[in-house]
Amino acid sequence: MTKKKALVPLIVDVAVPVGSYYLFKNGLGMSTLAALGWSSVVPAVRTGWGVVKDRTVNGLAVLILFVNVVGLLLSFVAGDPRLMLVKDSGVSSAIGIGILVSVAAGRPMMTAGMKPWLVKGDEMREAAWRRLQNGSADFRRAERVFSVVWGVVLLGECVVRIVGAYTLPVDTMVWLGTVIMIVAMALGFLVSGALAAGPMAAMLAGEVCDKDTEHSTLGPVPVAVGAVAE
Repeated sequence: MTKKKALVPLIVDVAVPVGSYYLFKNGLGMSTLAALGWSSVVPAVRTGWGVVKDRTVNGLAVLILFVNVVGLLLSFVAGDPRLMLVKDSGVSSAIGIGILVSVAAGRPMMTAGMKPWLVKGDEMREAAWRRLQNGSADFRRAERVFSVVWGVVLLGECVVRIVGAYTLPVDTMVWLGTVIMIVAMALGFLVSGALAAGPMAAMLAGEVCDKDTEHSTLGPVPVAVGAVAE
């Protein structure tokens, strides 16, 4: 995936909702509730289209779509713009809980996102990953820690957003919510890298090196006994 393609989800899920909120509210004169509602349509549609396009059930995509749609409907029924802001927290908490449940079930959800960065498409590293995953308790523990860190970070982000939604002005939380998300992501990358991804990368490199050394020490295949020299 190119850097340009990697930025698309960030632009659609962050820049478009925040920018459209101020456009609808200040530019078009909509109410705060209406502006918040319409600014959530694009990321919700994008998530739903991803599910339809890929024709596969992606756990994270379904969670995000469900929380977006339900939060939007509840906010219009309740008439409370602050509930719309809490909806964003619902996304983080739902994903965080899903990640922690996957760890408890023995299938850490964040592994799928981390593995390509560590394996880097290299066949030797891919083979080393399989060997470590099957035979190294330390590697599997680091794998679980990576997902646990992200689950806890997302739940923490949820708590901070909820507190802000009901203690700060709505206009402030619209942009501050994005800042909170960015800080949470940075914290997640920093802590998960130090506690899990970094050690796992070192174990992978060591496993690849050990395998290379093993092959080099085997030497040439000996000539069969009784072979006749030409």
